[in-house]
Amino acid sequence: MIQKSRPWQEVLFTRRMLTCVFLGFSSGMPLFVLVSLVPAWLRSHEVDLATIGLFALVGLPYTWKFLWSPLMDRYKLPFLGRRRGWALVTQLGLLLSIGGLGHFNPAVSLDSIVIVVFLVAVFGASQDIVIDAYRRELLADDELGTGTSIWVNAYRLSGLVPGSLALIMSDHFSWIVVYWTTGAFMAIGVITTLMIPEVSDDRLAPHSLRQAVVEPFVEFFQRDGIRSALAILAFLFLYKLGDNMATALATPFYLDMGYSRSEIGSVAKIAGLWASIAGGVLGGIVMLRLSINRALWLFGFVQLATILPYVWLSQAGHTLVGLFVVVSGEYLGVGLGAIALTAYMARETSRAFTATQFALFSSFIAVPRTIANASTGFIVEALGWTVFYVMCALVAIPGMLLLLKVAPWRDPGLGKRP
Repeated sequence: MIQKSRPWQEVLFTRRMLTCVFLGFSSGMPLFVLVSLVPAWLRSHEVDLATIGLFALVGLPYTWKFLWSPLMDRYKLPFLGRRRGWALVTQLGLLLSIGGLGHFNPAVSLDSIVIVVFLVAVFGASQDIVIDAYRRELLADDELGTGTSIWVNAYRLSGLVPGSLALIMSDHFSWIVVYWTTGAFMAIGVITTLMIPEVSDDRLAPHSLRQAVVEPFVEFFQRDGIRSALAILAFLFLYKLGDNMATALATPFYLDMGYSRSEIGSVAKIAGLWASIAGGVLGGIVMLRLSINRALWLFGFVQLATILPYVWLSQAGHTLVGLFVVVSGEYLGVGLGAIALTAYMARETSRAFTATQFALFSSFIAVPRTIANASTGFIVEALGWTVFYVMCALVAIPGMLLLLKVAPWRDPGLGKRP
């Protein structure tokens, strides 16, 4: 939240916020390649839904990135500093691996594609680790709320490239051109990394592997007890499970409903983009007056309610207006929930161990997305799209119930972590 002593213009219109825009865009690109572009590419080559769903398992680096985040805290490369050095390596790796995907044919090279997609996930997850840490070190305490909101919206904006532009291009150009064009957008992150200052203070960096690896986890589990820590992790796992499932096979769902790739790129993806950004902006504004706990409750109900219109869409046939409205509603809830959950993670993170604990929390958020993407193809093939979306709404309920433990409505939840 912005402190009253500083005018909002002084907080918003700074080079630090502009840095959040470009780094947020760079951070979001690889994930949207994995969840939007790769499934559409595979489905257009008639790869079955079950196989496409299993492809999500190569995204496990996003789930387990907390395992190597301490190493990126402990060691720095011999150029650009602790954060910028790692950022540059991961961004160059992403540019090359994303571009290289187009040289493979899914009909004959699935094994090779699995390896390259896994590399995209490794580089993407590693970039997230270093950018999350850089953002926390860059921003002052009274800039965290504004900076996070800007970063999240730029993250969402990057989805326009693999989820819209690339799909439209695929109707007119080869997949080699599509993937190299998509990968080239990682140059935004590369240029930003070369231009921004290094903000990491080596005096505060871990001086041993034990300090980097063990102490962040010990502090988290000892802070309020093991039961409280496990409840927080369970909540992070379950809170967005329903909408993660609902959006896991969104592009194959649109294709199965008879929409062309150009219609998906120009209607569904743009609807999802503007709505998630609107949700992020609206969430940031609402949370200036609403506590984090109450935002989690209200936004969680919106997430759950906006899944149900997909049941109707699965029966409605080809309707571009219906597609736009339903997708807009769903991603409005996605955007609202993301802002509240990100603020909650920041509140539950100790300032002494920001990088590793934030990686732990964001890894747990990635777990349900990975599980959902891997299992939803089997569920749809067994039960059909309509029953599937009813199930998505039902599995959103346990996460809401855990709010009674981790974020009670009557508790303002404004306490600061050490």
